[in-house]
Amino acid sequence: MKAQKDPKTGRWLIQYRYTDWTGARKKSTKRGFGTKREAEQWYYNFASAQRPSLDMTFAQFVDAYYEDLDGRIKANAMRTKRYIIDYKLTPYLGNLKMTEINAVTIREWQKMMLKSNYKPTYLKTICNQLSAIFNYAVKIYDLPSNPCHKAGSIGRDRPDEMSFWTKEEFDKFIVTMMNKQKSYVSFMILYWMRIRVGELLALTIGDIDFEKKTMDINKSYQKIDGEDVITVPKTEKSKRVISIPKFLLDDIKDYMNVLPYDDKDDRLFPFTKSYIEHEMARGIKESKVKKIRVHDLRHSRVALLINMGMQIIEISRRLGHAKIETTINSYGHLYPDRQDKLANKLEEQFNGAW
Repeated sequence: MKAQKDPKTGRWLIQYRYTDWTGARKKSTKRGFGTKREAEQWYYNFASAQRPSLDMTFAQFVDAYYEDLDGRIKANAMRTKRYIIDYKLTPYLGNLKMTEINAVTIREWQKMMLKSNYKPTYLKTICNQLSAIFNYAVKIYDLPSNPCHKAGSIGRDRPDEMSFWTKEEFDKFIVTMMNKQKSYVSFMILYWMRIRVGELLALTIGDIDFEKKTMDINKSYQKIDGEDVITVPKTEKSKRVISIPKFLLDDIKDYMNVLPYDDKDDRLFPFTKSYIEHEMARGIKESKVKKIRVHDLRHSRVALLINMGMQIIEISRRLGHAKIETTINSYGHLYPDRQDKLANKLEEQFNGAW
């Protein structure tokens, strides 16, 4: 296929034919290239990705991987995935053919990653992404095996020590929020209800049931490329209805009484995560409590519940975790009994409860 100038824009375009997933032959046009070479290189990569073969470079395979994932995962998750692949994987492995990448290649790449001084948890995330690509190659393109399994991984799933506030530290912090009602109620909900920031920001007036004293968690909010995006929660188990204690219900009612709107579909907190992070930084500075992340408020409340004797199964439900292993891996070290049989026993109880 030869590229040609677009008479309307002066840029380059390329017309091509391809076979879609139903087997039908189709014709299409790709426009907007700055040079003829860019247009023809794009078509070469596209055609390579269409062939059910691993005789392509890692970079070409990644394009096919992106194409397949489009629409299957959330936009924000896709953006994070692209960042890791485009900046941590493709610059090192992009020119190698998929069939040339083996355990030795991956361990050499790992050596470079270890020299980058990334946090252990981030190293683990990068390795998991590389493994996910090869798992896809095994499943869809019949790659015999995933070389990441033989090479082993680097990094850790979670930091050595979890950061959280004691109840006393949260009390000091929340006093500094009292001069802004929307900030005060936001952090009270984040701490006492143990919900995620995206879930908080997606709450609407209709999600609060004052008669039943419940909060319906059924969606999540993100700011993507300057646009407000409402999506389904992180997992199916993240959809949940949580009881609200009376003192917090009163705070929410007082806050809603001063809102200039009252439609059930209006957002309770029409701001972004950046506002929450800014307010948290302000509160930490004024209260002089130790610095933690916004997400660590969930850890803080869970730590308190564990000290109160609440069972981890109930905590997992309240947090909206898809699997109880997630709760155990995150908070199991806070329990005095850490025998290996704990995980299996709790998993049996959890599955039986549902």
